[in-house]
Amino acid sequence: MLLNKKSVELLAPAGNWETLVAAIDAGADAIYLGGKHFNMRMLKSDANFDNEMLKKAVEYAHAHGVMLYITINNLISDEEIPELEEYLTYLNEIQPDAILIQDLAVAQIVKKLGLNITMHASIMMNSHNNAAIKKLKEYGIRRVVVSREMSLKELSELKAVDSDFELEYFVHGDMCISESGQCIHSGVLFANSSNRGRCMKACRWPYKIIDEQTGQEQETTTDGDYRLALKDMCMYRNIPDLIQAGVYSFKIEGRMRSADFVANIVSIYRRAIDNYVADPAGYHVNEEDWKNLFENRVRDYSTCFAMDKPDSRAIGYTGKREPRFFSYAAKEADLDCEWLNDLEAIKTADNKPKLAVKAATLAHAREALANGANILYVAGEVYRPHTPWTLGDIKTILQEAHNVGAKVIVNTPRTTLKDQCSELEQLCHDLNEIKPDGIMVGNLGAATIVREFTDLPIYADHSFNVFNHVATEFLQENGIVNATASYELPYAQVKTLVESSKLPMTITVHGNVEAMISDTNIPALNLKYDPLTNPEFNDKHFALLDTVGGKHSMRVDQFGRIHILFTNDLCLLPYIDKLMGADTLRIEAQDYTPEVTGMLTKIYRDAIDNGQNNDMIEKIKEVSPRPVGIGVYRHKKSY
Repeated sequence: MLLNKKSVELLAPAGNWETLVAAIDAGADAIYLGGKHFNMRMLKSDANFDNEMLKKAVEYAHAHGVMLYITINNLISDEEIPELEEYLTYLNEIQPDAILIQDLAVAQIVKKLGLNITMHASIMMNSHNNAAIKKLKEYGIRRVVVSREMSLKELSELKAVDSDFELEYFVHGDMCISESGQCIHSGVLFANSSNRGRCMKACRWPYKIIDEQTGQEQETTTDGDYRLALKDMCMYRNIPDLIQAGVYSFKIEGRMRSADFVANIVSIYRRAIDNYVADPAGYHVNEEDWKNLFENRVRDYSTCFAMDKPDSRAIGYTGKREPRFFSYAAKEADLDCEWLNDLEAIKTADNKPKLAVKAATLAHAREALANGANILYVAGEVYRPHTPWTLGDIKTILQEAHNVGAKVIVNTPRTTLKDQCSELEQLCHDLNEIKPDGIMVGNLGAATIVREFTDLPIYADHSFNVFNHVATEFLQENGIVNATASYELPYAQVKTLVESSKLPMTITVHGNVEAMISDTNIPALNLKYDPLTNPEFNDKHFALLDTVGGKHSMRVDQFGRIHILFTNDLCLLPYIDKLMGADTLRIEAQDYTPEVTGMLTKIYRDAIDNGQNNDMIEKIKEVSPRPVGIGVYRHKKSY
């Protein structure tokens, strides 16, 4: 491709007016910033722009020939919807060049109100396949900030299939080891959601690695305990790689950084981009600029996922360069929460809720059926040493389920990169012959593929982070028949969601809940083994031990992704009477034995049919592989 000055956009952050001016003076082509509500940087009260300053920022940027984007890139709760509509109407008046969104409700409201606002899809949407981009384009979204786990090679493949969209990519700044939008640790533990701009950064805690079965601390090959502390992204030495991969907007992270800090980074990247565009063949790294960038770094640097999956060199194990620790390890909620007993129950429907069980294997599924499950969720991501469900397994359990009047929903991976999209298309073809009772999808792209290749009912998994009833309207409009509520919603907000949604809602009431999912093999990075030469180690169960004694189980799935669980399994049995208005109650049983799966199914079956029975809680505690607690329900509100 032939390059010119319009081939690349240098996008800078601004947390206040001084930084806005400094970034523009340093050569930014575009600025992104947030208002006082609805964005991903909400922990500093003196940061961000009020409505009057937003208008001035738009005018100032445009007067200097610079684009200005306003972030609305967090999840929105139902009680915030009226304020959001007012805010969007105001933004429509002041006309920024785009808004950056995460919640599907924003796209739905923009469409409903007929607003003339350009939208970009935030990295928090976890967009990582062409099917998702195709669907987003139907709603007027023309730019996608792709998920941070995508390599430049994978980005170029996206562009090769469809060049009619702009691709934005983080090139510098703070990154996270969890998949985009799929970390709920902060929200569940502290009610400060990482998907709502208040992340307390549990990934920056120190952890020991232990053998989960013996509790023995493992000898590691690394020089510190900050196992998940990814170094800052720095793509300065890879400017040609970014441009040739098709990245249009070079995004610098740092809305909480000072004006001088941001301006220095912007000016260095500005010179490099201009030099490459002017003379690609003669381009070389300006080592003086690199020295400046390196000497003024916050954390140490890596290229994160851009060139390949991070190895040990990408982790700041010592913690010495962490600029701030937002939190420290804390005990998770147990079962006691007296004030919950005083709250009104969700308004009940005519029928009792159905009981769904996520089953790891055929043996698990059979135990669930024998003990009263109405619905089985099978397949999808499977924790090793279990193996993925085969078509034969699905046929077998479908027949057995139908014999007792139960349904089988075939799950799919929450992350579906290019190769997995091809596998999903093949799966849809095969399921058209098998005819299960539905397919569960984990992301918008997967939903789009399933709707195109089959007429089977589509269920939205918890990874959609459904936070409000307007998002369910979006899902329903796109063929979804049931959705699972976000695991970060406390009881009062779940109640509002279920009562406001026309889409039938599922609430998870028991099981192993994942705090985060990572494409980085944490045990392999830290322990003396190579998963290629010692694959049996992938089947061994390790855990992260935090500083208050919490054991976070780690599970490897068939795709090599690491699922990091909460220290306590979810148990809402003491409050089951509050939840009877949901369409479906769900048990996550993929990390249990078949026997425990059957026991839990029977206990919750009896509770649904005959009322809660707290006498069974001690029995649950005896068989549970982890302590049990009520998760986010300890909090009255998610912030």
